[in-house]
Amino acid sequence: MRPTRAEMEAARDRTVCDVLADDLRVLFCGINPGLWTAATGHHFARPGNRFWPTLHASGFTPRRFRPDEQGELTTLGLGLTNVVARATARADELTAEEFAAGGRILEAKVARHRPRWLAVAGVTAYRAAFADPRAAVGPQSRTLGGTRIWVLPNPSGLNAHWTAASLAAEFARLREAAGAPGLPVPGLTA
Repeated sequence: MRPTRAEMEAARDRTVCDVLADDLRVLFCGINPGLWTAATGHHFARPGNRFWPTLHASGFTPRRFRPDEQGELTTLGLGLTNVVARATARADELTAEEFAAGGRILEAKVARHRPRWLAVAGVTAYRAAFADPRAAVGPQSRTLGGTRIWVLPNPSGLNAHWTAASLAAEFARLREAAGAPGLPVPGLTA
């Protein structure tokens, strides 16, 4: 479904339901829903977003899922949420207070659902939500209870310095660390 401009503008400030279950291998966490995502109700729905192709290319999924198939992820031990629930056209519309509150809400979700890994897609969002200005892409020393944290590059098409191959390699590093079954990624060294 391709939302119209009017549908996308009407989606401003909406939320998108989490895709959650208890004891997931990895809970993927976006920054916040974009207007396309909020209009469709599906995470990472904008066609230029590379999340779904990267999830497959990294071996997390046996095929490339469409955003409207997001509910199937829990059967693979995967879930989806956001740091900030409110939909905006751009992440820079979010305030520092929203990121801090989102970090606290995310911490509560993790405590309730106990995923093995929380994977935050966007280092800037992670830094803002968890007051960790020196965080870099990769595994973090911080944990949330028994949940380990991995910061992933933002899969937005606007994040061009991460190529499709380098995104897939970073996601695959997380997949291997999480013990998630999957296919090896060509060219990836352990």
